[in-house]
Amino acid sequence: MKGFKVFLMLAMLIASAITTLSAIPNEEESFFNEENNTDHANDETKNQFGKSTSLRSRFLASRPPAVTCDKNPKVCLAYGSAGPDCCNKKCVDRNTDTANCGKCGKKCNYAEICCEGKCVNPMSDKENCGSCNNKCKKGTSCVYGMCSYA
Repeated sequence: MKGFKVFLMLAMLIASAITTLSAIPNEEESFFNEENNTDHANDETKNQFGKSTSLRSRFLASRPPAVTCDKNPKVCLAYGSAGPDCCNKKCVDRNTDTANCGKCGKKCNYAEICCEGKCVNPMSDKENCGSCNNKCKKGTSCVYGMCSYA
């Protein structure tokens, strides 16, 4: 236990030293900043109200707003999208999404999964035993997500 306390104190001391050292500019940085402070045209611009703003903040502020599927449904058809359907401004697949199973807003109960737009319990459903489209053979049952468990 004493060794753990020593290790914890050492870790805190190192973290404190790193924080302190990163806050102090080194000589090259301070020289570079002083040299560039004479040329304000490169670092800052004046906005419409006469206040100076940095180019970095202007760049971040000028980014276009995120495109949502409620205004442009084709976004959901793009490669890497979560699904082809738009529900509550989000791309989803209504065939597999448990929060939008079959239609927007239809939630599956606890322990149910969404298979082809229908909420099913994979622990007991003979057509979807353990996972979607896993059918048990004729004459067997689905128990605990396995066909013919016994």
